Amino acid sequence: MEERHLVRVAKALADSTRFRIFQTIAKEGELSCSELAERFPVVQATVSHHLRVLMEAGLVDMRREGQFHFFRANREALRAYWRALCEALGCEDP
Repeated sequence: MEERHLVRVAKALADSTRFRIFQTIAKEGELSCSELAERFPVVQATVSHHLRVLMEAGLVDMRREGQFHFFRANREALRAYWRALCEALGCEDP
């Protein structure tokens, strides 16, 4: 993983609301944007913004079903981030 991508993922996870959205998706398996908006004290447009940042970082994948968008965690991207972070910081790979 290139350093710029490593930084992009770190920035995506640095926002507390975005981190909690990602955490919720990872725990639940797959959720729609509207389901996420119901769980967080922000409007759906803000949830959509956070999801876009997470998608650009490669942390979540989206699938469409009609007019709905469903999001799921990209666990392999998270593993790659962890490995790259450990390599960059000189720690042991988990």
